[in-house]
Amino acid sequence: MKIGIDIRMIGKKRTGDEAVFFNLVKNLAAIDNNNQYFLFTDRDPKKDSDLKTEIEKLNLKDNFKVIFVKKTNRFCWNFWYLPNYLRKNPVDVFHTQYIAPFWLPKNVKLVLTIHDISFNFFPEYIKKTDLFFLKTLIPRSIRRADRIITVSESEKKNIVDFYKIPPEKVDCAYNGVDFSRFNKKYSPDEIKKINTKYKIPDTKYILYIGTLQPRKNIPVVIESLKNLNIKLILAGNRKAHNFDPRIDETIEKNNLAEKIIFPGWIDEEDKPALLQMAACFVFPSLYEGFGIPVIEAMATGAPVVCSDIPVLREIGQDAALFCEAKNSDKFAENISKILNDQPLRENLILSGTKIAQNFTWKKTAEKTLEAYKSIG
Repeated sequence: MKIGIDIRMIGKKRTGDEAVFFNLVKNLAAIDNNNQYFLFTDRDPKKDSDLKTEIEKLNLKDNFKVIFVKKTNRFCWNFWYLPNYLRKNPVDVFHTQYIAPFWLPKNVKLVLTIHDISFNFFPEYIKKTDLFFLKTLIPRSIRRADRIITVSESEKKNIVDFYKIPPEKVDCAYNGVDFSRFNKKYSPDEIKKINTKYKIPDTKYILYIGTLQPRKNIPVVIESLKNLNIKLILAGNRKAHNFDPRIDETIEKNNLAEKIIFPGWIDEEDKPALLQMAACFVFPSLYEGFGIPVIEAMATGAPVVCSDIPVLREIGQDAALFCEAKNSDKFAENISKILNDQPLRENLILSGTKIAQNFTWKKTAEKTLEAYKSIG
C-alpha cells in the first residue's frame, strides 16, 4: 500500500499538532516495513535547516520518502499543487489534518485527523478569517474523509454529535509520550545550563508549557498568584498566532510582573528538565482534544493542577487536582495543597507516572496503521 502523509507542520514549532505527526511518523517507521510512505512537505529540506534537522530525528527507513511539493502560498498548495502531484503520482491513502486538499483524486482514500473542534464552542477566541475557513472547509473535509482520527473518546463524541456523522467512521488514537526523553534524569549541571539558557532563576516555580492562546485560559492562573508566594513560568511563544492579550492585561491589573517569567519557546529536548524541576504543572485550558502537556508532566513526575473538563478527567483520572476552569481561588487552593501537603504530592506523582505509561506513541502509530488498512 502507498500511504501519503502531510508533514508540513513538522519543524514549525506548532506544539501539539507538530508533536503528533512527528511522533506518528517516527513510530510508523519503527513498526512498518511493508508499506510505502510518502511524506509531503511544502519546504525544501535541502534549504530549510529546521525541517532537515527534524527529518533526521525521524530515523526513516528505505520505505519512507520525503516529497517536496513547491507552493506559492498554503492555499494554492492545498488546492492545486498537491492535488496535481497526486493525480500524476497517486497514493492509496492520504493522511492530513483538518482540511482536505481540494480536487483530491477520487481513487485516493482520505484519512483526516481532527485534534479538536474548539472553534465551534469558543468562536469568540478565534480570528474571524480563521473561523470562516474552519467553519466552511472542515465540514466539507469530513464529508470527503473515508476515516477520521481523533485523539480522545471525549473528542470523538464531540465530533460525532456536532457533525452528525456515524461513530464507526471515527477512530480514537490517543496521543503519547516519548519516554526516552521524559524519563531522563538531569544532573545539577544540566539543570543549571538549561536555566541559564531560558533565564530561569534558581527558585521554586509552578509551570505552564503550551500555546498562549485565549482558549488556554492562562489569566485564571495568573490571578491565582495573588494568594501564592511562588513564581509562575509561562513557557510559550508570545509572538505566535492568536496570543491572548488578556495575559498582559491581567498581569498589569494585579501588579504581578515580579512573579511571572516568560522564557519564550522551549526546545523539545529541554521540556523534561523544566517539568522535573517544577513544584507543579498547571493547565487551566477551557477546551482540549487531548492535552499532551498534562501526560508529559505526569511522565516526568510533576504533580498536575488542571481545569475540570471531560478530556482531562479522561486522561488524568485520579492523578491530578481538578478545578473549575474560571475559578482562580480554586487553582490557588489546589496549588497550595501540592506545595504544602507532601503525602498528597507524592501520591499524585506516583499515580501520574503510572497513568502516563498507558499513553505511548507506538500505540498511536499502531491504531493509525489500523485505520489505513481498514480503507486501503
